[in-house]
Amino acid sequence: MAYKVIDKDSYYRRDVFRRFSEDCKCSLSMTARVDVTELAAWSKRTGTKFYLNFLYLLSRVLNSREDYRMDYYYRTEEMVCYDVIHPTHYAFHPDTETCTPVYSTYYEDYATFYAHAAEDLAWAKENPVYIREATKEQNRFDASFIPWLSYDALHMELPDGYLYFAPIVNWGAYREEGGRLMMPVTVRMNHAVADGYLVALVFRLLAQEIETFIHDHREE
Repeated sequence: MAYKVIDKDSYYRRDVFRRFSEDCKCSLSMTARVDVTELAAWSKRTGTKFYLNFLYLLSRVLNSREDYRMDYYYRTEEMVCYDVIHPTHYAFHPDTETCTPVYSTYYEDYATFYAHAAEDLAWAKENPVYIREATKEQNRFDASFIPWLSYDALHMELPDGYLYFAPIVNWGAYREEGGRLMMPVTVRMNHAVADGYLVALVFRLLAQEIETFIHDHREE
């Protein structure tokens, strides 16, 4: 779990960080629809799981900027940036209506990520237990699929004043709009390390990653 300590005095968002980590501790969340038409078609054509394909692209986006890989260590009062962050996602069990956390590892290579994440997901579906910590690694972000609804808005609450910096991302079922498949995605981040621009950028980067991925895998 490699990381670097951020010098708060030279941090490029220093004044904003102080404002929203001391005077006005809060977070912000944003919901927007992402066009997943081509990704859904490619997943169907290749016999791969759309869910895992999207999770891979989301992981790429959140690893592409230091702003999305931040954490705060309360014991040492240090702000750190991880070299890489990994997704914690969930396997739902219809019979018990409960979830099992799936602690996957992010690999830049798509095939490697997909194979390992598929194994992780399969194991979790066969083991309906809530494993609070399958790893001691803190460099994780939360990714949760809400397949029962193509929602319009979602808000994630955390305790007031808690400097939890890891992104929390949710997405719902996609639906057809104007001949395109549009999927609601919600991104929550702490305002101390992200503002509206950085949260909105996640959606723009997702669109770029989907386009690039489809282009690079066109022959498959």
